[in-house]
Amino acid sequence: MKFAHLADCHLGSWRQPELQKLNLESFKTAIDISLKEKVDFVLIAGDLFDSAYPPIEILEETFSELKKLKDKDISCYIIAGSHDYSVSGKTFLSILEKAGFCRNLYNPEEKNGVVFLAPIIHGNIALYGYPGKKSGLEVQEIKNIKLHEAPGLFRIFALHTCIREASKNLPIESVNESELPEADYYALGHLHIDFNKNNFIYPGPTFPNNFQELEELKNGRFYIVETEPFQAIKKQIKIKETEFFEIEIQDALVATEKIIEELRGKNLSDKIVLLKLRGKLKKGKTSNIKFEEIENFVKEKNAYTMLKSTSKLIAQENEINVEIDDMDKLEDEIIKKYLSENKSKFNPLIHQLINSLSIEKQESETSSTFNSRLFSELNKVLKIDLK
Repeated sequence: MKFAHLADCHLGSWRQPELQKLNLESFKTAIDISLKEKVDFVLIAGDLFDSAYPPIEILEETFSELKKLKDKDISCYIIAGSHDYSVSGKTFLSILEKAGFCRNLYNPEEKNGVVFLAPIIHGNIALYGYPGKKSGLEVQEIKNIKLHEAPGLFRIFALHTCIREASKNLPIESVNESELPEADYYALGHLHIDFNKNNFIYPGPTFPNNFQELEELKNGRFYIVETEPFQAIKKQIKIKETEFFEIEIQDALVATEKIIEELRGKNLSDKIVLLKLRGKLKKGKTSNIKFEEIENFVKEKNAYTMLKSTSKLIAQENEINVEIDDMDKLEDEIIKKYLSENKSKFNPLIHQLINSLSIEKQESETSSTFNSRLFSELNKVLKIDLK
């Protein structure tokens, strides 16, 4: 058997239209390569979408791509990730499944307090899956699950979580590999890294999701896996080239001219320009840097688009300068700091409350119905009657 292992597509994540377009094109390229490779099925290990309720135009493009697989009788299997997961279970992943474009691998059965995962059988392969959840809430749950036996079959376990071996020193909840049920292949998602060790693989995102990932990863990737003889081949998805500039700034009053001069002799045509500014300002403020003028210059050089980062540019003490590249990490750090400084018996409920309060009002849902659903979720956490 041959299959494609994708993860962390985050369709709809970019605010910039140019990068949202590249995100979709990268996903389309992954599907096209999978078709060309004549895979038996495609497996998406979470975060197909960036939210549980993606924009309609993103849905239209996604349906169109998955239809290509269906037209060729190629199955698509999927699990929810921390972004497209919903406590209520009502997400557009369910719509995709009901439309016949994919099948959700999460198939739990609880017996005596233990969650058993039943497999979906595809030829000589047994596929199991467990979804990712907000704030790493799936980590403790994963340690208590078991897989139904599938004698003689190649077992694939799809997970959207963080394993300790890959996370290294990242300050996030993780599960030790030895705590996972035994499988022949672990199709992982969640960490946006290229990790391939033994039968544990994070393919990384199909397209980078922020400035830092564009700087480090440059482009997207996924894996084509053959079960016998076993081999996992990384497929790079190269849509646009990136051009990275890191410039030290001490005088904001002349920074605009310095940056433009640095860019002047470079070939920027049809490239993603990444501009990182660093240093401690001795003159002027960040607001003195004319970014609009720099962007206009980059456009004249026919660049595809430009992103800037000033997080390493230290302003004078009387100026507050904050730039956030990854909101998920910011939230985790704020919560971590709060918990360390504010000891309370209610602290264990914080992650669950945030998860419950993150549900979104559906398009066809009345305010009254939404409020009832929200109170119901909060009641499960607080165990009080909210009206």
